[in-house]
Amino acid sequence: MPHRPAASTRRPAHLLARLALVPLLAVTALLATGWDSASSARATATTPPQTASSPRAMWVWDTSTPAATVALAQQAGVGQLFVAVPPRLPSSSVLPQVREISQRAATAGIRVDALGGDPGWVDNPTWVVDNWLRPAMGTGLFTGVHVDIEPYTTSAWQTDQAGVVQRYLSTLDTLVAAAAPAAVEADVPFWLHEVPAGASTLDREILRRVPGVSVMAYRDTAAGDDGSIALATPSITAATELGRHARVGQETNDLGDDPVAQKQTFYGQTRTELEQQVAQIGAAFAGQPGYAGIAIHDSVGYAALAP
Repeated sequence: MPHRPAASTRRPAHLLARLALVPLLAVTALLATGWDSASSARATATTPPQTASSPRAMWVWDTSTPAATVALAQQAGVGQLFVAVPPRLPSSSVLPQVREISQRAATAGIRVDALGGDPGWVDNPTWVVDNWLRPAMGTGLFTGVHVDIEPYTTSAWQTDQAGVVQRYLSTLDTLVAAAAPAAVEADVPFWLHEVPAGASTLDREILRRVPGVSVMAYRDTAAGDDGSIALATPSITAATELGRHARVGQETNDLGDDPVAQKQTFYGQTRTELEQQVAQIGAAFAGQPGYAGIAIHDSVGYAALAP
């Protein structure tokens, strides 16, 4: 019986963007597939890099308020929405909500990508293609695909990291091929430049396969050794060198009361305070062709911020 991922509309694990490698879920280990060197040729930069003043991206995990969500995106200067969709979208109860978001966004000139992901996807990418990707893209509601797989949250990451890395990259290859000509982009933590992937590193192998990433450099300060700029720099540098693009993710949800959680989010602060830090990020990366602006996590958290 194949492993079946949980619904893609789960609250993502990256709400607690980790500082140490901590396993959260267990998956069934499968035989690792080989590297696909041809995958880099399939990743095309269909979404051009953006400047600091260009439209932003925003994750939308809660699709229950289409009109308010699109109005918020317009207010926030968002030009691209990552909208969460479950497996078998055409028969899902959320289809009317997702359709309304897509239609309203199109009217507003906002791009909409299908958002989904689960760590278990690395163990059965064929299931993902047949039950999530193709049904979602078959609706005609999305321009591209955005995945938040997070394979590093599995127990297998601790015991067979190289195998998980291979399976993750193989999964990306499968999704990229199945989604073509639509582009596939991915969410990544800021520390993937420290993870080996064959003779390379995982951040660069991901960027060789997809045209763009959103790096979860979640901090409520831009400057300093532990600020968003420093954390995102390896990803922006890699994107620039590889001819790809990267957005810098900023968190707005409540992650808890401990100091580590609080420094990762703008929850409890104001939109003005967020904008002050975002301006510093834009200034720091203004000369980098691979910098594509910021991505706000997420619509619910941002809506709750005071002006």
